[in-house]
Amino acid sequence: MFEMKNEGDETSTKKKNEDFLKELDKDRVDKRCEYAVLVSLLEADNELYNTGIVDVSHKYPKMYVVRPQFFIPIITLLRNAALNSLQYKAELALVKNQNLDITNFEDNINAFKEGFAKNYDLASRKFKTAIDEIDKTITHLQKTKDALLSSENNLRLANNKAEDLTIKRLTRGNPTMTAQFANLQNEDSPMKDE
Repeated sequence: MFEMKNEGDETSTKKKNEDFLKELDKDRVDKRCEYAVLVSLLEADNELYNTGIVDVSHKYPKMYVVRPQFFIPIITLLRNAALNSLQYKAELALVKNQNLDITNFEDNINAFKEGFAKNYDLASRKFKTAIDEIDKTITHLQKTKDALLSSENNLRLANNKAEDLTIKRLTRGNPTMTAQFANLQNEDSPMKDE
């Protein structure tokens, strides 16, 4: 924002540059300008304003007072400052985007880790359940195997007993049965009389 001030020789009350700075700052803020410059011919005998560009930012931020002959140099300085500011803002935006990319990347990695950990936990529980079921099945099959082996052993013993079974053994200690079997043997043998 630029404001120009000039005072004719015929004016009885002489104004000072300082009288306009407060209002200029208010206008700069209202219009959202970054810099304010008062181009002034007031206080013509004041050596401070006659020597060049005067920075009054100690009273009002980003404000300068210049004589008309320094108007072009102040515009050049402000233009260069604005270009540098744009460059810094572009670099800052680039860094901010890179930081955002890194943050998004980190968030994606963390989301992947959490999802993977959840799936790993579920799979691990399923594996444990499956292994427990296999162990139960092995135990059950072992009991079935033991039962079958025991049955086979009992059948072998029964078969051995059946093979060892003879008439003599059946009739031992039983005189009635011994006599009955003896009679049967006699009937089957050829008669001696014939």
